[in-house]
Amino acid sequence: MNQRLTWFDHSFLVIGLLTQVVAYIWMPGHIISLVSGLLGICSVILGSQGNILTFLFGFGQIITYTYLCYMERFYGGIALNIFYFISQIYGIYIWHKRIVLIGKTSNLQEEVQTALPTRRLETKTLAFITLLSVLVSLLVGYLLKHYTNDTQPYLDAFTTIPAIVAQVLMVLAYREQWYLWLAIDLIYVGMWLQAGNYCMVMQYAFWCINCIYGYWKWTKLSETH
Repeated sequence: MNQRLTWFDHSFLVIGLLTQVVAYIWMPGHIISLVSGLLGICSVILGSQGNILTFLFGFGQIITYTYLCYMERFYGGIALNIFYFISQIYGIYIWHKRIVLIGKTSNLQEEVQTALPTRRLETKTLAFITLLSVLVSLLVGYLLKHYTNDTQPYLDAFTTIPAIVAQVLMVLAYREQWYLWLAIDLIYVGMWLQAGNYCMVMQYAFWCINCIYGYWKWTKLSETH
């Protein structure tokens, strides 16, 4: 499936990157926050476009974001990023198999314009997955609160468990992942706002918008309309 990017697609990426720079200038913090935010913006937007290069930027974002989680004692986030790292490797393999390449070209520009054919999940399946994620998150939040010094145990849990599920759906190319990512990103906005890291606040605020963009793009890329 070959899908050429529009001026809006390119502009959306530029706007996302600018939000990170503005946030860093407005409220300077650790330079790693800016680097992580820039890599994260590139990763999620490329993922929205069904572009396999999302994983390249994803590896960099995972490493830098894990460091930030360590600084804030977000232990669920650290565990989640270990999972992300492993799933990134598997995701490259799965996406590469599903992407319809234009011949056998090594031309990067042509491959960038080749998008991922996506799937759709049944509503009842999504509802079951969501309910199970909530229940497991409550359990994990309880454990983090009583057995660790996690600074925000329940918020940490409710961003970790659903994110694992959403990441699996992303790797398997189900568009309904974007519902979960939207809920997760809204919680992350609150977490990093309390932590006082405004680069991360702006990153996740923009990611909320990206969820809408991603759902729209993945619907267009769906194998069945």
